[in-house]
Amino acid sequence: MSDPSRVRITGPLAAFADGFAAELRKQGYRPNAAANQLQLFAHLSRWLASKRLDATAISTSVLNEFLDARRALGYTLWLSRKALAPLVGYLGSVGVDVATESAVLGPDEALLAHYHKYLLDMRGLVATSARGYVDMVRPLVTDRVVSDELDWTDLRPEHLNRFVLTASRGRSIGSAKLAAALRSLLIYLHMEGLIAQRLDTAVPSVAGWSLAGLPRALEPCDVERLLAACDRRTGSGCRDFAILMLLARLGLRAGEVRMLNLDDIDWRTGELVVRGKGRRLERLPLPADVGEALAAYLQRGRPDTAEGRTVFVRTRAPHRALSSVGITDAVAAAASRAGLINVRAHRLRHTLATQMVRSGVALPGVAQVLRHRRLMTTAIYAKVDREGLRLLARAWPGGEA
Repeated sequence: MSDPSRVRITGPLAAFADGFAAELRKQGYRPNAAANQLQLFAHLSRWLASKRLDATAISTSVLNEFLDARRALGYTLWLSRKALAPLVGYLGSVGVDVATESAVLGPDEALLAHYHKYLLDMRGLVATSARGYVDMVRPLVTDRVVSDELDWTDLRPEHLNRFVLTASRGRSIGSAKLAAALRSLLIYLHMEGLIAQRLDTAVPSVAGWSLAGLPRALEPCDVERLLAACDRRTGSGCRDFAILMLLARLGLRAGEVRMLNLDDIDWRTGELVVRGKGRRLERLPLPADVGEALAAYLQRGRPDTAEGRTVFVRTRAPHRALSSVGITDAVAAAASRAGLINVRAHRLRHTLATQMVRSGVALPGVAQVLRHRRLMTTAIYAKVDREGLRLLARAWPGGEA
């Protein structure tokens, strides 16, 4: 059934049916998708009636029971809590709140929740970094649970050494660098009075060598193939092309593209406000070709039903802001169409820097474009200038001149 108006809804949710259908249209659902949502809405309403429940009885456990009943009846689609999100969101918007049974957190997860809030509010970390810190130190915190309580009384430097060694084993240098997360946790524990002395200075650093790797850049022809893989006759193609242009021409990070706001584009001055790491706001010049790609997307690709002010939104309803994963997925999909392997958003940043160095741009200039705080971060790109390095290389003793 692809006509939403033909879905018949009976039971306690019938009074909300017209409003829910209007909300689906407002959010940009196509007729077939809207009909599917209304059928799910109708099934929930019938099921509530069979249980002699009204709309106010809806809770997390009730919805889970409904999904179990739906599976038992042989349904193969719309069986997850995610499928119920549109109707739950609508009911909440009209005052029918879904009761959530609060989970009882153990002492370790309760502390980690407070630590996570500290990282966000006090340290100013972005959500992904804060979550990464929490995940890295979770094993240490969980190991301190004794008789349903956290016990930090006997925490010693040797425990920290053992934890770092165990957590680092079998992992890459990048993922094994737990020192920053562990030191942050220990500072937090001392601030909260949970440990008497500061132990963050006792945390060992994981061995690593700066500038050991070589940035993996695409060749210019591969970048062109990537851009050409976007069908700009479609809305999704216009969107993906604009995303790729921001990544390839300006070297933005996926998170920076995701956070780009309509108000961040200054068409008059030809500038772009970038919301970078550490919540920094920086202005970059907007090249003409990037501006043209953005304008084409905003005029022909961005849905009129888009929610919020972010530039890039989902192509499928509801048209909410695209996530960082969505940005990366758009790059990966274009790379797959172009026949390129293992291309992600950050690789285009490496490609821009590499091309700049090979074109003779000095490292301070590259650092300025990439918005690196330290020139040492940019220094790795010096290794891609092989011709320049060849002039500096000294002959091997005993070899040919």
